Amino acid sequence: MSTALSNRISRALRPWMRRDPLDSLQEEMDQLLSRLRLDWNGDGPARLAAVPPIDVSETDTTITVRMDVPGWKTEELDIEVSGDLLKISGQRATEKEEKQETCHLVERCQGSFSRAISLPSSVNESQITADCQDGVLTVTLPKLEPAKAHKIKIRGNGRPR
Repeated sequence: MSTALSNRISRALRPWMRRDPLDSLQEEMDQLLSRLRLDWNGDGPARLAAVPPIDVSETDTTITVRMDVPGWKTEELDIEVSGDLLKISGQRATEKEEKQETCHLVERCQGSFSRAISLPSSVNESQITADCQDGVLTVTLPKLEPAKAHKIKIRGNGRPR
């Protein structure tokens, strides 16, 4: 009897013990959607636009942000800094060619993207540089020097001490 009970329990727990193939599919979709965002400006249909990946690194004197932007022209990109927030955005117009051909697959990114990055420290906004080489946008943000302590003289009875 204990063997029959064991087999029944084993069969009852089997769906919970092994992984459902839909769970794997859902995880893959979650990962895909985390790399994409829905871009809708209210004027027309929503477009799915890829958000380029970034790296943020820091030294004692600078913060460097690198973003993969292969195929983007520099005039399609915009960089803004406000306080400790860096915003990088891009707008690429949809190519409309009148051709007598049928498209079977369209995967190239069109539309717009926007990334806002909180900077780890204050930067000297007038010294920021940006360079785009081989599809990698590099933004170099020099840090502001930390405030130095100043000794303040205290006056007592009208005389400095």
